[in-house]
Amino acid sequence: MRRMQGPPASREHTSATRGPVVHVVDDDSSFLRAVSRRLEAAGFAVEAFTSAEAFLSRRSNTSGCAVIDLRMPGADGLALQESLSREEDPLPVIFLTGHGDVHASVRAMKRGAVDFLTKPVAGEELVEAVRRAIALDAEARVARRFRRELRARYESLTPRERQVFALVARGLLNKQIAADLETSERTVKAHRAHVMRKMDVSSVADLTRAAERLADVMEPA
Repeated sequence: MRRMQGPPASREHTSATRGPVVHVVDDDSSFLRAVSRRLEAAGFAVEAFTSAEAFLSRRSNTSGCAVIDLRMPGADGLALQESLSREEDPLPVIFLTGHGDVHASVRAMKRGAVDFLTKPVAGEELVEAVRRAIALDAEARVARRFRRELRARYESLTPRERQVFALVARGLLNKQIAADLETSERTVKAHRAHVMRKMDVSSVADLTRAAERLADVMEPA
């Protein structure tokens, strides 16, 4: 169910839900209503806005995707896409446009747009693009959440444990690590056990994969 948001003349609607939401942004009110109804008929929860500014200031913080008009007064679709890209959990973007702007479409796709559809868009084509975008959003959120958890585990390691972690991930044996760090093999074994426990892994292979995902934040050994 949609409910009116803002003054009646704005024709901006929202659907309160905890699941994925399709955020539709278009300054053409009649087109906005038509797209919203088509998506709702396909079973999606929809929030609709007549400007990029209204979307950024009033949208609910949910998963899903954004269906954005390319050309709008004020901030245009590309500017909105750029704003979304800076968020911690950026929504996938589908562009709709009535303008055959090849240059803009190339820029949009390079920035990660899921699709670029031309008005008038076929209902099923739009629905399929939205389904794909929502699936991509769900996968990306899982991956980002896992990486945040992995980074939190890494940050719980002591400086020495981080050194041992890096050396184990490089394939060094305990004896080699002990020599490199000028300590005993017994001490290395203890640090290694702590690293495995704190990183919540059960094998060197798992630890190596974790190191690959943390390559941009890991300290050198």
